[in-house]
Amino acid sequence: MTPAPTPPTESTRPTTPTHPTSHPRPHPHTHPHTITPLRVLHAEWFKLLSLRSSRITAATAVVLVVGVALLMGGTYESGGGDSDIDPVVMVLQGTLLSQICLAVLGILVTAGEYATGSIRSTLTAVPARLPVLWAKAAVFTATAFATSLAAALVSYPAAQLLLADTDKAGSLWDDGVPAALVGSSAGVTLVALVALGLGALLRSVPGALGAFIGGVVVVPEILGALPYEVTEQAVRYFPTQAAYALGSSTPLPGAASPGAALAALLLWAGGTLALAGVLLQRRDV
Repeated sequence: MTPAPTPPTESTRPTTPTHPTSHPRPHPHTHPHTITPLRVLHAEWFKLLSLRSSRITAATAVVLVVGVALLMGGTYESGGGDSDIDPVVMVLQGTLLSQICLAVLGILVTAGEYATGSIRSTLTAVPARLPVLWAKAAVFTATAFATSLAAALVSYPAAQLLLADTDKAGSLWDDGVPAALVGSSAGVTLVALVALGLGALLRSVPGALGAFIGGVVVVPEILGALPYEVTEQAVRYFPTQAAYALGSSTPLPGAASPGAALAALLLWAGGTLALAGVLLQRRDV
């Protein structure tokens, strides 16, 4: 007869190993140091706002626009030589100066990091490189447009207080005025974005400033003075001339249409940034 099996004792029972101190492995996408576009954007935003030069340059751009608007409004007389000028164009003459200020800021955003050497740390933290350029462009575009629009919205009503008894008297809500104010701000922003792209291309603050002043500001004036119809037509689509066409509440004679001017500016800014992106990927820091 086969003996009955004996029940297992405490010493013979199988034991299941337990690890009370073990923790589930975190998912790689939730790591606190994972690089994401939002974090790159936040870092570039912090860098732009933390620099004193950025705040001073933006404030200077606003002061110039408002100051020139008050000067134009205070010195204008009905029936003078400026009577045929669009009121928005006349009041926002200061945008020609603020455009230079914001262009300098755009160059500092990109070429300034190469001058200080901090670009090495930035690209070490973001090895893909391109997200850095796109984040710089996005942060700068938002800042420049907000600055320009704020200056325009303050300047025009302030100047109208001085123009109340003249033939340029008007309201912020007159036909074409809101679109002209927004268009002027967009034009200034896109021209400054071209400067940012030049800074990324040349990696030198003096070099980018020289290229911007010479290529974007001076060359169109020289070409426009030539007695050839083809150059006269081409100059209309250069950045500064296209931006000028966007800031008028009435059609400007001899200028591109607002739609064509905006398309030209987008191509200038987009082309410059695209070329900067290609070279950023191919060149050493």
